[in-house]
Amino acid sequence: MRLRIGTRNSDLARAQSAGVAAQLAAAGHAAELVPITTAGDQSREPVFAAIGPQGVFVREISQALVDGAIDLAVHSYKDVPTGNPDELVIAAVPARLDAADCLLIRTGHADHDGGFLPLPAGARVGTSSVRRQSWLKHLRADLRPVPLRGNVPTRVRRLQEGSYDAIVLATAGLDRLRARHSPSPTALDLTGVATVRLDPERFVPAPAQGALALQCRQDRDDVRAALVPLDHPATREAIDAERLLLGRLEGGCELAFGAYCRAEGTDCVMHAMLEREGRVWVETGRGPEPSHVAGELWRLLGSTGAGDPATA
Repeated sequence: MRLRIGTRNSDLARAQSAGVAAQLAAAGHAAELVPITTAGDQSREPVFAAIGPQGVFVREISQALVDGAIDLAVHSYKDVPTGNPDELVIAAVPARLDAADCLLIRTGHADHDGGFLPLPAGARVGTSSVRRQSWLKHLRADLRPVPLRGNVPTRVRRLQEGSYDAIVLATAGLDRLRARHSPSPTALDLTGVATVRLDPERFVPAPAQGALALQCRQDRDDVRAALVPLDHPATREAIDAERLLLGRLEGGCELAFGAYCRAEGTDCVMHAMLEREGRVWVETGRGPEPSHVAGELWRLLGSTGAGDPATA
């Protein structure tokens, strides 16, 4: 079967879609990438929260599915709204890559006396994520978060050129761009840049960060069957729990919120972090059922007191 894969046209989006295409090819399915420009790609707003409601990076691609212009879509799952169009289904969730954020520091601008965030006071840290800006201010009030947009290679280049002392990116995005099936394996040059993985239990990532969502039409049984081998049930269960909590908090790009669910023995451990009215709140839950753990964290974060304030 030949499959048309809808994707954003960024280096990262094409890299992750090429990875899916390679897996499908190994199973005997030919695939071609169909780049689609989204409203989020066209916007020049400096901060993601100013672009618009949830879905600005996926809406046009999902519409192409509804219209039959493509057979499946590869989304960064964190960009997908918590509500799915009735005609569409998330048919597969491949194994998640590292969910953590990564601090990229320009050579000569690290300060290991800074602790968890090894930067000197007053360092300019590039990110347009409300969540990342809030966590930076919470952990290091002396840092200066500065808006930063563009594709990943562009952001890294602006760091190397001296526009920033450091930037924050998703570890999974860096890994995907450096993967052997990336259509632009030379697009990411980290010369003169040190990388520091930020512990996701302390610098809690966006719900579903590091995961992909493979979406198709509900009525395309042939496509759904082709995607079944790519689904990773443990990843899907963890992502469903993180997104359940996100949906109950009714937040999108404008919400400073993180959730990270991982397995530990027969239990799951879930960390949630929320900024509300200038204060950051952190809760951790544990239990055998991820959805039940998410429900307990919702009870704590959704209450008037929002749990206990976090400490740095």
